[in-house]
Amino acid sequence: MLAAIPFPDISPEIFTIRIGEFAFSLRWYALAYIVGILAGWRIGVRLVNRADIWPDGPPMKQAAFEDFVTWIIIGIVLGGRLGFVLFYQPAHYLANPLDIVKVWQGGMAFHGGFLGVALAVWVFSRRNGISLGHLSDAMALCVPPGLMLGRIANFVNAELWGRPTDLPWGVIFPGAAAQDCAGVVAGFCARHPSQLYEAALEGLILGSLLLYLALRRGWLRTPWQLTGLFLAGYGLSRFVVEFFRQADPQFITPGNPTGHVVRLGEAGVTMGQLLSLPMLIIGVAVILRARRRPT
Repeated sequence: MLAAIPFPDISPEIFTIRIGEFAFSLRWYALAYIVGILAGWRIGVRLVNRADIWPDGPPMKQAAFEDFVTWIIIGIVLGGRLGFVLFYQPAHYLANPLDIVKVWQGGMAFHGGFLGVALAVWVFSRRNGISLGHLSDAMALCVPPGLMLGRIANFVNAELWGRPTDLPWGVIFPGAAAQDCAGVVAGFCARHPSQLYEAALEGLILGSLLLYLALRRGWLRTPWQLTGLFLAGYGLSRFVVEFFRQADPQFITPGNPTGHVVRLGEAGVTMGQLLSLPMLIIGVAVILRARRRPT
């Protein structure tokens, strides 16, 4: 009999407080955002207090960086939500515009959040006379912990699961994930834990590599190198994981069971791959251009 891992008995809600008809719940997904932002803030504070890792000293004072964190939070929330609306369900939100503000119902897109953060970085650097390259490199170092925690929270929520698999580490997710599955293990549908694949690649491995190059190999002395590596590393990681991740349901139809948004002969490209491929190409170009510039 094929092996599989039962989904752990973890509630998406950490706790709920009820006062009369009012109820407040703290969810693992919200906690992932909070802890990810705090981790990025602490990394950034350590960076701007290390004069030896920058070519001409830190690009800003600690107080300025802490103000910058507020800009980043706004960029993440607005960009992530609008990205989900525009990239994944534009027809639904065009017909129901009031649903756009209902972020508590879920629906955030990394690529939208990335664009929101990129805009915040650009505007803040212009307004405060800070090197855009140095500020962007600092952000590249601060983001991976949040990515890792967010993907772990996706796993806890039993969402964004992977494609069916008969590999021994396949996970039997509850709910809709158990339906419409070609690979069945002991009567249950086992799927790739693609959320954990992404947590490892986009968060742990990419984040560790960026910190090593910044603190041990002096990559912060050449602006834009770390930014390029982050773009290329995330783009490649997401592109690869999409081969194991179940496509978003709005792209799956009877004539397109794989959820590909672009057909390439017998193969296809998912929305995640379509949005990640430009990041990979731009990231490599940014690294090459940064290394050709005079120090």
